[in-house]
Amino acid sequence: MLRAHASFLVGIALTFLGSLALSSLAAQQIAAQPLSTGIAPADPAAPIQDQAAGGMQISWEVRSRFRLFREERDFQIHVAAAGNQSILAAEQALELQSDGRGWARNAVNRLCIDLGGHISEPCTRDKIKESYLTPTEHPVTVRLTGAVPVGAVCAWSFDDGDGPRATTQDCAEPIDFRARYGRATNATVDVTSGSDAPQRLMTQIKVRDILVAGLGDSIASGEGNPDRPVALSDEGFCFRSYLGGAADEFYRPSRAGYKGGRACGTSGSLQTWQQYGALWMNAACHRSLYSYQARTALALAVRYTHVAVTYLPLACTGASIPDGMLGSQRARECLTSKSSAKCQGTVNGQIAQLREALAAARHRQPDRRLDLVLMTIGANDINFSGLVSDVIVDAATERALFRRGGLIGSVDDSRSSLVRDLPQSFVQLRAALKPLLDNDLSRAVFVSYANPALTNGGAPCTGGKAGFDVHPSFNADPGRLAAVTGYVQNEFLPRLKALALCQSGVICRDPAGDRMTFVEAHQAAFADHGFCARAGSDPEFDRECFSPQGNSFVSNIVEAPQQPLACGREASAFRAYLPRARWIRDANDSYFTAMTYPQAQSSSMQPSDIHDATWGLLSAVYGGAIHPTAEGHAAMADAALPAAEAQLHLNAADGSNVTGEPLPPLALPTSPALTPPAATPPAPMQQ
Repeated sequence: MLRAHASFLVGIALTFLGSLALSSLAAQQIAAQPLSTGIAPADPAAPIQDQAAGGMQISWEVRSRFRLFREERDFQIHVAAAGNQSILAAEQALELQSDGRGWARNAVNRLCIDLGGHISEPCTRDKIKESYLTPTEHPVTVRLTGAVPVGAVCAWSFDDGDGPRATTQDCAEPIDFRARYGRATNATVDVTSGSDAPQRLMTQIKVRDILVAGLGDSIASGEGNPDRPVALSDEGFCFRSYLGGAADEFYRPSRAGYKGGRACGTSGSLQTWQQYGALWMNAACHRSLYSYQARTALALAVRYTHVAVTYLPLACTGASIPDGMLGSQRARECLTSKSSAKCQGTVNGQIAQLREALAAARHRQPDRRLDLVLMTIGANDINFSGLVSDVIVDAATERALFRRGGLIGSVDDSRSSLVRDLPQSFVQLRAALKPLLDNDLSRAVFVSYANPALTNGGAPCTGGKAGFDVHPSFNADPGRLAAVTGYVQNEFLPRLKALALCQSGVICRDPAGDRMTFVEAHQAAFADHGFCARAGSDPEFDRECFSPQGNSFVSNIVEAPQQPLACGREASAFRAYLPRARWIRDANDSYFTAMTYPQAQSSSMQPSDIHDATWGLLSAVYGGAIHPTAEGHAAMADAALPAAEAQLHLNAADGSNVTGEPLPPLALPTSPALTPPAATPPAPMQQ
């Protein structure tokens, strides 16, 4: 939002390594011929009437259904956590399981999109090379479930139109194969057990691959929630204030691993400093796997076992509609390495990126379509970051400098942009987005913002330095905070809804095609979880070290370099991903979680060195202050999921019904049955 900021199937311990994959070694043993039973396989051209018999059924599911993940183990973590609970409850369970270090910290290096935002084509997923945007097949596991007799023998046949492939094995063993994209595979199994009459069951397997794109600003990208938080040093790092005197120096926790000068007046390499920063799925846009968009797409894959989800994240922190959606924008920060300090200072417009990706996909697969867009945009268009600065920057010198640099805004100026500029920008956004969604913007799910400054059922936060004392000039002024909170609740959020839904005087040329799907159900939950919300269940570190009175840090510049925290605890004990009452990150959270030095900024905002007053201030806010936590994003995903399901015409009963019929006694095949290796349970979460 600010420029300056998912039922665990108990039986899912799949024996997917017990592989009889028809496209691998097992394919050489599964003969492409009818079963030697004297009964021909079902006609692949004829519709399959699913059958069930004797309490048995054919069950199948797509493996590794969230295709952004290269490895099945990363997906299974979320299947295990989901159960029959909400995305929020699953996130909270994962937070505790990882001891607050976060589930994404390892998965972020195992994606089909690299840290620079480039799609890996092909992407090697579980040792198989696939096209990410245009898959030609999907891994599927098929098994016989229900009242399966012990020792029963299953004669399986699979036919996707190119002739049947058959194998015989113990019915207790699953079969792994790769289903062709866009084709139905007719699956037939003849079940023989002792002297009982054989039974035949049939079903049809067809995987639906759903392409979901994520667009928008920092709320959409997941700002505030780096996939791997910054590792904190227990020692202090010096910043100067804008007045520049020695008495105006202050110390805050440093980055772990940094060996350069920590005292003001010493030189330090920004490039070296950056190597010890937080890790994002995409640094330039602060894209995160914790974003509500990623969590919604992931939840679709977890919930629906017959689909695969291809997720394309494009949202970028700092984006407005003109700059970011329709045109290019400044990057938040750079992805640097020991070999290169070059900074890519701009990011291409999201609509252009989406258009290019779809064109490339349709060139290879003409029927490929964009099924759904998840989107949040508009706060930067009305300079919400300027309103935040106006609330929290309290010291006279900093306020004067911020006003001069245009970094402090007013409610009146924001209101003018809301009434005059934002409606016109929405017209342009609709015109650009509609052709990509077959002229049906109901498939654009617009997830609204939540008011970040509410608690106790909707009462405004009262302000003060609590949560903002990471910088000496910060103090959430009660009067200015109340004015901005009221403006957001009573004007901005309602107007945004009207713009998305073509309501309340908003003129849309084609209301039926222009009306987006609007999501706001999460706003009621956030009314108890603003940045000022506190509870006895908050992490012990927060309760002990983040002072309600705003004196969390040692001010004595002799003691602070060795121990910057007044509570006497080590800063490295802070955990960014533990359950908290607040679902909005305050400035202290932002610094302790990301400590972002946004070097891809305008020249006027570039500091002279890493101890500069500008860095001290920006590092406290540019990592996600006044943005949702991972819990907040999970709550937003819980609200977005039903809308996504409705637009995709999914339902919780998704699955195949299986029908069956008795068969005359069968002559069992004489070819040897394949014996899969022992089942391998899902890997536990790495700590």
